[in-house]
Amino acid sequence: MSNIKLFQNKKIRSVWNDEEEQWYFVVEDVVAALTDSADPKQYVKRMKQRDAELAKGWVQFVPTLVVPTAGGKQRMSCANVKGLFRIIQSIPSPKAEPFKQWLATVGYERMLEIENPELAQERMKELYEKKGYPKDWIDKRLRGIAIRQNLTDEWKKRGITSESDYAILTAEISKATFGMTPSEYKEFKGLTKKNQNLRDHMDDLELIFTMLGERVTTEISAKEQPDTFAKSKNIARRGGNVAGKAREATEKEIGRSVISDKNFLPDSQNPKLEE
Repeated sequence: MSNIKLFQNKKIRSVWNDEEEQWYFVVEDVVAALTDSADPKQYVKRMKQRDAELAKGWVQFVPTLVVPTAGGKQRMSCANVKGLFRIIQSIPSPKAEPFKQWLATVGYERMLEIENPELAQERMKELYEKKGYPKDWIDKRLRGIAIRQNLTDEWKKRGITSESDYAILTAEISKATFGMTPSEYKEFKGLTKKNQNLRDHMDDLELIFTMLGERVTTEISAKEQPDTFAKSKNIARRGGNVAGKAREATEKEIGRSVISDKNFLPDSQNPKLEE
């Protein structure tokens, strides 16, 4: 259990969901903090009566979870961050207004980013800078994201759209490039959480060879225009092989392995991408 102090230092009880790897917060605590209601249960009931759409989707984003409390474990209505944002929108309280304004600002910013993707790139750059990543690393990471997007666009042209198929093809490229699938690579780096992105824990050279494998795969696919998944899988392996051979040649020249078990952990006392 973790009591997160929010909303003018009022405690919001929370519970960690291991399967989803995210926090869920007790809805009654959030409502009490934002409204000063003496009976948050009744407030929630009235809120659902006022907002038919909220009531309709309530069971989807407000599960009942077991929450440790001072009086023992209890089953309580909880919501993750996304669910809380929806609930806050239905609270007509001055205390909720700053959150509503923030949500409106975020929504407006995302619309601008759709019209001008460079704005999204700048926002992403700022996020990485706040986490402590070096600027030259950030440039490579953002370039890698663009190359990855080009690759998935190419796969879509070949009729490949499912995330599971993307994962299989990506594993082929990674295996040929580094000798490990992404899941094996994450284990090698000590990354145990599902939401940890492997590429956010790669150093410069690892990112470069990742980009090379994916870019070559894109070029081969665009040239040969495969019409079956098996052919795309073969191309992915070939693209990865190009990067794998280049990696081996580089390792021979520099006298060390490109593959590193180092990672970037945001909870470090002194955030720094280790080399």
